[in-house]
Amino acid sequence: MSIFDFLSGQFIDVIHWTDNTRDTMVWRFERHGHEIKYGAKLTVREGQAAVFVHEGQLADVFTPGLYMLETNNMPVMTSLQHWDHGFKSPFKSEIYFVNTTRFSNLKWGTKNPIMLRDPEFGPTRLRAFGTYTVRVADPALFLREIVGTDGEFTMDEISYQIRNVIVQEFSRALAASGIPALDMAANTADLGKLVAGAIDPTLKNYGLSLPELYIENISLPPAVEKALDARTSRGIAGNLDDHLKYKAAEAMATENAAAGQAMGMGMGAALGMQMANPQTGPWGPVTPPPAPPPPVEHVWHIAEGGQVSGPYSKAAMGRKVTDGTLTRASMVWTQGQDGWMTAEDVTELAQLFTVMPPPPPGA
Repeated sequence: MSIFDFLSGQFIDVIHWTDNTRDTMVWRFERHGHEIKYGAKLTVREGQAAVFVHEGQLADVFTPGLYMLETNNMPVMTSLQHWDHGFKSPFKSEIYFVNTTRFSNLKWGTKNPIMLRDPEFGPTRLRAFGTYTVRVADPALFLREIVGTDGEFTMDEISYQIRNVIVQEFSRALAASGIPALDMAANTADLGKLVAGAIDPTLKNYGLSLPELYIENISLPPAVEKALDARTSRGIAGNLDDHLKYKAAEAMATENAAAGQAMGMGMGAALGMQMANPQTGPWGPVTPPPAPPPPVEHVWHIAEGGQVSGPYSKAAMGRKVTDGTLTRASMVWTQGQDGWMTAEDVTELAQLFTVMPPPPPGA
């Protein structure tokens, strides 16, 4: 050891810590050879605690204030060494400053969906995420159980473990709550308190506490959200029977408009032929009645899994109903239709699901 290091250890007698970071939880006061001068001044600021470790054994914990490191101020240290005999040489000890303020805006979330039995949707999966706040409640226990001899311990080193505890307790609390999925948005505050209370005993074993836990969002699976949107749309449309009648009338109006257009074209063609080949009757030229317009045959497209197939005739759609590839919830579209609709909401296709053959002979 150089003379400069020796003098530094003897005459620098002010021990304090000013933290310029936002994630440091524990910082060890570094001295050459871990020598602390007898009678040195220890400054502990608000939001801090100082843990005194002597020869590997935790000696004392200092709360905010100004302390003189002497025998009469450190009864625990007196029992560790022969300070009662007037030992006044520099002693080899370590001082760990612990940040006791709240570490806020920490993120948590469910990596995998939570399985639960919803009273309305049945078995379903939910995802959730939010934020939480953590602080050191017992500096000595935290140093003993988590930090050890780490000279600079940050929040990132334990946040992953805390997130795992939160997700585990949140999954358990959510599955046991019995709250319907549609009502969870109105109960996130109660769920947060319930989860925080369940996590608190585990964190106490680390010397930590969880003052706040917030649930920002609980999301349903995409398939359930899609079905919920469809139900909402039907609710906006009003009574289901009235909605089906409206859709049927709309479809008939579209078909009549198409038939009228075809009829007009047929009459125009017939008039042109009459003028080209007039026939004579008892009262002069006779115009034969126009031929009936051909029926309008709709063809349908089916959307499934982000892919569109078709077109299919009505007969082909009937075969798909028979083999189960077309269901009431299948999304279909045909020319003249206002966007994609479920098969059961289209009058022409809804008949395919209601017409069932009688039981075979001898059944």
